[in-house]
Amino acid sequence: MNPERYAPIGVFDSGLGGLTVVREIMRNLPDERIVYFGDTARVPYGNKSKETVIRYSRQIVNFLKTQEVKAIVVACNTASALALDTIRPEIDLPIIGVVRPGTEMALQATHNKRIGVIATDSTIRSNLYQTLLREHDKDVRVFAQACPLFVPLVEEGWTKDPVTHIVAERYLADILEQDIDTLIMGCTHYPLLRTLLREVAGESVQLINPAYETALALRRLLDHHGLLNDGRHQITPQYAFYASDTVEKFNAFANSILPYEISSTTQVQIEKY
Repeated sequence: MNPERYAPIGVFDSGLGGLTVVREIMRNLPDERIVYFGDTARVPYGNKSKETVIRYSRQIVNFLKTQEVKAIVVACNTASALALDTIRPEIDLPIIGVVRPGTEMALQATHNKRIGVIATDSTIRSNLYQTLLREHDKDVRVFAQACPLFVPLVEEGWTKDPVTHIVAERYLADILEQDIDTLIMGCTHYPLLRTLLREVAGESVQLINPAYETALALRRLLDHHGLLNDGRHQITPQYAFYASDTVEKFNAFANSILPYEISSTTQVQIEKY
């Protein structure tokens, strides 16, 4: 028996959006324990420099290592795009981001090889989605659009508000004119806009949710390393949540989207790490 298999998975994001990844892990890997950190004091990462995102990500990884996690999920598209390749060789834990699983699913889904990507400014500027898609298939055409207003609108709870609908129509207008048949929701907040994005994009465009694909990729990663929890030993609490600020807002948002009721979130001075 490998006792490490009963250790928790560390998951982090710049704020609240990574909870969509947690939701998918809870649904698809129900035996796994999770330690989540949301950097709510420094959100958003989407307008930060690469150097800053790497520094923030290192601090969070250092904190998660104190929680004795067995693997880490970078549940933030910006950090996955800007920091993951730097951090991976620095740690001795399996680590996975949300960008690659999303691109792999999009390549399977597209029929006309015309794929749209919506994400934060930093993720779009990093060109990571565009590069990975074209590395796998040089004939793929990628049309990218930064949607910086989506994150604050989601965190305000305006996922079905007419204002958000108008903003989405404005953001998607140009890439929808490119005859895309697949659209990657390249920010962990965006799956919470799925219904609205479906209305704007139409039924002919397949929406790719990297949060779901990441949960499936995580299962494969854990299984490969012999770290998949077999459910034989239940350790409580199964889930622990940490944030760098505004824990009350964090709890309210988490309880609105997770299948598990959060009673408390611990505030962490992340700069110490």
